[in-house]
Amino acid sequence: MNVTIEGAEAWLIENKIEGDLNEWQMYEIRDGLEDALDVSQYADQKFDWLQMREIRYGLEKGVDVSLYANPNFNEWQMIQIRLGLENGVDVSKYADEKFNDERMYQIRKGLEKGVDVSLYADSKFDWEQMQQIRRELQNKKKDKKEMER
Repeated sequence: MNVTIEGAEAWLIENKIEGDLNEWQMYEIRDGLEDALDVSQYADQKFDWLQMREIRYGLEKGVDVSLYANPNFNEWQMIQIRLGLENGVDVSKYADEKFNDERMYQIRKGLEKGVDVSLYADSKFDWEQMQQIRRELQNKKKDKKEMER
């Protein structure tokens, strides 16, 4: 499907989407329409074009974008949540505005490695502290596996 910017504008009018969208936002809407995605999930001026792109990527991957289609998340936070969804981890452990993207990354990596993230998924820790705790937990888990052999 080949959609022009004018076609994207027509879609916005037809679906009663109001507000001034910039050129970059319009490109994201056009790209989503071209891929037959449900652009209504992000065709809103409350999202900047980078946030729109992350939501579009999630729609392309078939993940539940409602878990991060929130204008209070920046695009970097959205990336971490989307990657967690793509990797099948419980993003509810970190899909929270109190965690910046670096903290989200540390929690996501811990979930992917199967460590108990509840020991460090706390906003009182900065990302470097989280990383240190995560690595220690991963090493303990690795050592435990080796002892069981």
